[in-house]
Parts: sequence; C-alpha cells; structure tokens
Amino acid sequence: MSIWTVTPNLEQMTEASKNTAVSHMGIEYLEIGDDYVKGRMPVDERTVQPFGILHGGSSVVLAETLGSMAANCCLKDKNTVAVGLDINANHIRPVTGGWVYGTAKAIHIGSATQVWEIRLENDQG
Repeated sequence: MSIWTVTPNLEQMTEASKNTAVSHMGIEYLEIGDDYVKGRMPVDERTVQPFGILHGGSSVVLAETLGSMAANCCLKDKNTVAVGLDINANHIRPVTGGWVYGTAKAIHIGSATQVWEIRLENDQG
C-alpha cells in the first residue's frame, strides 16, 4: 500500500533540484516505490574531505535530500512544506570513490511530524 498523498515523480524531483546544493553535489533520484525513495551521489571532488574519503556532511546532504523530498509527498495539507527538523548520522566505514546510494523509508508519518530512516551504502552495499 502506498504512503504517498502526492505521487512522487523522478523528473519533477530532478527539475525542482536544479541550481541547488542537490544538483551541485551531483545527487540523482533513481527509484520510487510504494514507501521509499532511492537516490545516489558521486564520491568525487565535490563530496570528499581533504583525506580523500566521503565527507560526513555530504552524506547528510544526501540523506536530508531524500528524506525531505519523500516527506513532501506524504503531506496531508497541500499548503505546507516538509523540511528537516533533526538528523543523526553514524558513519560505519569510509568510502573513497564510486557512488553512495541512499534509501529513504518512513518510520512514522503523523499530522505534524514525520520520521524517516535513510540508509546509505556504497557500490558494494
């Protein structure tokens, strides 16, 4: 069963993200399911720290992007906008190249707040 109140659309998400931090960092929307949004971000000169590994802040930008975009498709009141309220990130292992993939899935969709889990993985999972 779908959680969406507005049908998410990859092309619309991409268009809305032009000329923002999202496009600057190379984030791409890949897939939409009944209860998730998937995307990816390159691990390159835009997203790494001076030590050559993925910058933790870049990971958070990807997570916030997927979570916020998904959250806006679950709003009951069409006159509101969903933005991030709180974010926590745990970095398990470094990524030095390729892509990092994210999947945003809702844990709770309430009348005033939503909670999303966004899992990030490298090319190998």
